[in-house]
Amino acid sequence: MQVLATPQAVEYIRSRGGRVFVWAISMAYGYHPVFALEAATEEPAGDHDFERFEAGAIEVLLDTEGRDLPESVHLDMKGRFRRSVRAYWNGNSFAQGSPGDG
Repeated sequence: MQVLATPQAVEYIRSRGGRVFVWAISMAYGYHPVFALEAATEEPAGDHDFERFEAGAIEVLLDTEGRDLPESVHLDMKGRFRRSVRAYWNGNSFAQGSPGDG
């Protein structure tokens, strides 16, 4: 899996300890199961099974909820006044599939 992060995202993550937690959130879009990724520099509450990846100057901890790994996780910044890191699955804001789909 490849991690593609903007310089702003890397700087933000490094200034907060160098680790970013990324996890999938399942939802329904009509009858189709879809999911998006959430990201934070603080460990989220709940039961997560994170896999660790080194990505240059940062560490990415990823929980795919049982899905196969994406080809890439993209990290970027969002917000102007309340900055936070945003993660994308293969460059997309959401993807189709349920846990265990492979």
